[in-house]
Parts: sequence; structure tokens; C-alpha cells
Amino acid sequence: MRFAKVMPLNSLRFKVLLAYVAGMVLSITLLVIAATALLQSNVLARMDLADAAEGLVDNVQFDSRGRPVGFDASMNDRAWLYEGPQRETAYRILDDAGNVAVVSSAGEAFWPADGDPRRLARGNFTFEHEGKTYYGATQPLEHQGRRWYLQFAVSARFLDVVYIVALPQVVAGVAVFGLVLFVAFGLCAYITLRYTLKPLRDVSESAAAISPRSINARLNTDAVPAEITPLVDSFNRALEHLERGYRVQQEFLANAAHELKTPLALIRAQIELREDGGNDRDSLLSDVEYMTRQVQQLLLLAEASEAHNYSFAVVSVQEIAHEAAAYLQRMAETADVHLTVRAVEDVQWRADRAACFTLLKNLLENAIQHAPARTSVSVEIQGETVTVRDRGPGVDLAQLPLLFERFWRAAHRRDHGAGLGLAICQEIAMTHGWRLTAERAEPGLRFRLSNGERSNETERDI
Repeated sequence: MRFAKVMPLNSLRFKVLLAYVAGMVLSITLLVIAATALLQSNVLARMDLADAAEGLVDNVQFDSRGRPVGFDASMNDRAWLYEGPQRETAYRILDDAGNVAVVSSAGEAFWPADGDPRRLARGNFTFEHEGKTYYGATQPLEHQGRRWYLQFAVSARFLDVVYIVALPQVVAGVAVFGLVLFVAFGLCAYITLRYTLKPLRDVSESAAAISPRSINARLNTDAVPAEITPLVDSFNRALEHLERGYRVQQEFLANAAHELKTPLALIRAQIELREDGGNDRDSLLSDVEYMTRQVQQLLLLAEASEAHNYSFAVVSVQEIAHEAAAYLQRMAETADVHLTVRAVEDVQWRADRAACFTLLKNLLENAIQHAPARTSVSVEIQGETVTVRDRGPGVDLAQLPLLFERFWRAAHRRDHGAGLGLAICQEIAMTHGWRLTAERAEPGLRFRLSNGERSNETERDI
């Protein structure tokens, strides 16, 4: 139902359509005013008389001697206009000397003996007869080498009656014509604008889809209107600058993590080789372990944000979940927590196996760290969803959005981690196109991992 969506007031399409509507209304209004003014003036009457006289010329009938005798049979249906007693219309035909050859029933006395009617030349004239104003027109014609002049006259009041009757018809005709024009051209304008601006909508959707995981993407300008292309090019150049800065930042983070790993390993080795130290030695080793873990997670976070670091293949989620549970079995036994993995079927996803293992391992590790002793942490695989649940104290609703923030740590965890484990999980999930969410389980916390790509395919199939 996108066609029926209401356009916002600041829409370019709305403004163009509004300009079109205003132009159409103004055009129709001016057309009605012009038609009314012409109908109420004698300008149109004179033009009509000239056309009527020219039409009468084509129907003049001549005798065998080449003299006009009246009109042919095609004029019989209009003879009443010139023969009635009202004397509202009249005609006559003159030779080049001004002598009357044919005259209507009004007679020669109807026509003035001097003035414009006596000037034998093409054109319009006006005269008075019996207190009434008449408009006339002279039209020359040729027959057998001789020139004749047809004069046609109509009273002003007759024209007034005609135009009074015709005015509503003309206005109605203009209104109907304007309405049809408005609807037809309005529909064409809307459809044209819709498909003309479609490339802009496509570019907007492409821009909205760009994220740190696809920062190398660029907007396509092939179908973009020429007026908008410079703006899209500028946006692409801005993306290039952002990508360069992002790559530099990620490379710095990875390089720093790599550089710190070796000194930390040497420090740890030196501390372990010391025979004295006692509690100080254990404290130093704990600090070095914490720093090593933090550096390792920083390195994983930098790698997880880059899709080109992954090698995608079809993997068994159940198999990876069992491997992660086995890897953390000793940690779970130390915390007196029972690990279970349940799968309804062998679910296979397209993923990087190592990244998928890291994601499930971090989720299980986080659950173990928050689970009370003698409770269980479960992994359930069903359809396109994997859930990891503990039965610990959980978190407040206000803290749920903070779970995937970098360096955020809950207050009741057992270890002193860096607060990057769940952030790494979120980066891996987003890079794969999955959806990772957290919700209160009452008791405990449930993490839900959904394969968004497969879910969308299922919805399309349905």
C-alpha cells in the first residue's frame, strides 16, 4: 500500500504536485475569466460575424448569367434567420459598383445609404436601424471573373441572447474539460514523479543499509537524476574518508593488541620463575592474567568487526554448541554449574566456524559466571534459533540495553573480565546477519540468537 501513503509536507514530490495543482487551478480560472470577458464583449461577436460571412460565401448560388440569386439548398434549414419579421438578421450581395444584386426580406431600406456598409472592402462594421444596434461583416467573393460582396448583419440584442444562453454552456464545458485535464495530467504527473524519484528511494535505502560491517559499500549513481548525482558522489567520498579512518582505528587496535601480547607473556614468565614473592606473586599473576584476557578480547573484537576475516561454510550448530560446552566443562564444574545442550534437529547455518564457536563459548561463559551454584545453564537449538539460559539473578530491565555495550560489566559476576565478551558476540552476530537479543527469563537471563537470513527466506517461501 505504498501508493496510498500520505506524502510529508516537505516532500519534493508533494511540492511538485502542489505546483502542478496551483498551475492547473490558475489556468482554468484564467480560461473561464477570458471566455466570460469575450462572451460579454463585442470582440467575439465581430470575430463570429466575420466567420459567418465567410461561411455564407461558400453557399452563394448564381444563375446562368453569373449573377447571384441567393443561397443553395444547404441553407434552407437556416432561412428563418433572414426571412422572419423580427429583423434581427439580414444579408445582401453587392456588385463592385455597389449595386444590390440580392437582398434578404429585410429589404434595401434596412441597410444605411452611406457609412461603413457602403465601403466595399473586407471587414466589420456597425450601424443603427430603428433604434437598434447591428453588427455586420463584409466578405468579397469571385465568380466568373467578377467580384461580388456579401454583407451579413446581426442585431446586438440577438447576440446578447445567444451569448446568455451560450455562456453557461461554455463555462460548463471549460469546467468539464479542466476537470478531465486535471485528473488525467495529475495522475500522469504523480506516476511520473513516483518513478522518477524511485532511484532516490533506492539510494536512500542503500545508504541506510551501510554499517561498520559494510562500510566499503558505495551508492550506485547509474539511475540517479543528474541533478542529484553530485550529492551522491559527495556522500561516496565522505564514505571513503570514514572507511579510511575506520580501517586505521581497527588496525591500530589489532596492532596494539598484538604488540601487548608478547610483553605480557614475558612478564608472566618472569613472575612465575621467581621463587619468592608469596602473595605478591599471586597478585601480579592475577593482574597479568586480567590484562592478557583483555588484550585477547580486544584482538577478537577487532577481528569480529571485519567480515573479510571470516571464512564462511555450512556448519552444524549442534556440533559447535557441544564443542563449546566441552571446552567450558572444567569452568562449569569449578562453579558447580551443570551444562546441557538440547537440539530438536541438526540445524546447519552458513557461518565462520571459529567465529560461531567464539560466540557460543562467550554466551556460555557469561551464563556460567552469573549462574548460582547447583543450577544449570542450558543451550537449546530449535529451528533457526539458539537460546542460552542461566538461572541466576538476571539484570534489571533498564540494564538490558547495556549488556552488549563494550566494557560494561554486571555487579554480581564471579570474575573480573574486561566486559567485552558480549560485545564480541554482538559483532559476530551482526557480521553474519544474525540477531542476538537478551531477555529476562524469571529466573535468570536468556540470550536468543536468530538466523535472520534463514528466517527471511522462510517468510518469503510462506
